[in-house]
Amino acid sequence: MIDDLVSQIEARFGGLQEELSDPEVIGDRARFTAASRAYRELEPAARLAAEYRRAADDAEGARELLAEDGDDPELRALLESSRARLEELEDEIRLVMVERDPNDDKNVIVEIRPGAGGDEAGLWAGDLYRMLTRYAERLGFQTEPLSIGDGTYTFAIKARPPDGAYSVFKFEGGTHRVQRVPETESQGRIHTSTATVAVLPEAEDVEVEIDPNDLQIDVYRSSGPGGQSVNTTDSAVRITHKPSGIVVSMQDEKSQLQNRERAMRVLRARLYERALAEQQAEVAASRAAQVGTGERAEKIRTYNYGERRVKDHRINLLVHNLDAILMGELDELTAALQDDEKRRRLEEKAVA
Repeated sequence: MIDDLVSQIEARFGGLQEELSDPEVIGDRARFTAASRAYRELEPAARLAAEYRRAADDAEGARELLAEDGDDPELRALLESSRARLEELEDEIRLVMVERDPNDDKNVIVEIRPGAGGDEAGLWAGDLYRMLTRYAERLGFQTEPLSIGDGTYTFAIKARPPDGAYSVFKFEGGTHRVQRVPETESQGRIHTSTATVAVLPEAEDVEVEIDPNDLQIDVYRSSGPGGQSVNTTDSAVRITHKPSGIVVSMQDEKSQLQNRERAMRVLRARLYERALAEQQAEVAASRAAQVGTGERAEKIRTYNYGERRVKDHRINLLVHNLDAILMGELDELTAALQDDEKRRRLEEKAVA
C-alpha cells in the first residue's frame, strides 16, 4: 500500500513539474499560481518518496548480495538499517500526506481578552499580544491592529503566500494561564491569572453572506485617548448581528467608514467560524470552545515565571525557555502541535 502511495506522489509531482514548464500554463496566471502552490505543498512528500525509493533499492541490493555471497556483517547491517529507515519513512510519508485544514491558507483575526485575575489578567493579555505579534513578525507576517484598549486586543495577521497565518496561529486559541508575582504584589506572593485568545480565520465577502437587514448599526462618539476629531465626532461604530447576537465595536480610527469596515471584518470572521463549528463540531473549532470562560482551570498552556518554564497541556510538552517564548520564539511549540494534529487526523482517517 505504501508503494502505491509513493507511486502516486511521484506521478503527481512529475505532472506538476511538467505543468510549470508548459508555456500555456506559464502564460495563464491563475493556472500557474495554482500549480505552483500544489508543487510547494507536495514537495516535502516528493523528497520523502525519493528517499523511500533509495532505501528500498539499498535493501533489495543488500538482500541479493547476501543471497549470492552468504552472510556478510556489513551487508547485514546495511539491510537492517535500510529496513528500519523504510519503516520510519512509511510513517513520515503518511503524515505529510494527511489532508490539510482547508482554512490553513487564510489570514486570521486574533482577539485577546483578560480572564480571571483582575488587573493582572489585563497585564497578561498585553504580554500575550506582544508575544503573538513578535512571533508573526519573526515569521515575516504582517500584523494590523484593529482595536486596542481596556486590556483587550483585536488584530489581524496576514501571511505571505504560500504560507497561511491560520496554519500557525490556530494553535494559540484558548485560555493561557500565567503564574507569577505581580508587580503590585508587595509580599511576593505568586498569583495565577488568565487571558483568552480566539483565533478566527478571516473570511472573504463571498464566503459569508450577510443580509444588511440583519444588522443594527449604531454610531457614537469615541471615548478614551485620541486625536482632536476622535473624541468630538460620531466616528465609533457598533454593529449588532441580530440573528446571532454577535456585537462588534470599533472606535480606534478617526473615520466612521474605517471603523465600520474593520467591524465588518471581525463580524465576518466570527460568523464564518461559527458556521465551521456547526458543520464540523468534532473539530471543536467554535470560538466558545477556544476561549471557554477564562477560568484558571481551563487552560491550553501555563507560563510559570518562577521556574522559567512553559507547559502546553494539549500535548503535555514542557519547555524551559520562557523568556524566548515571550519574545515570540514559538516555533518548537507550533511544530509539536502541528505534528500532533497530523497524527490525530491520520488516526481519524484510519478509523473512518
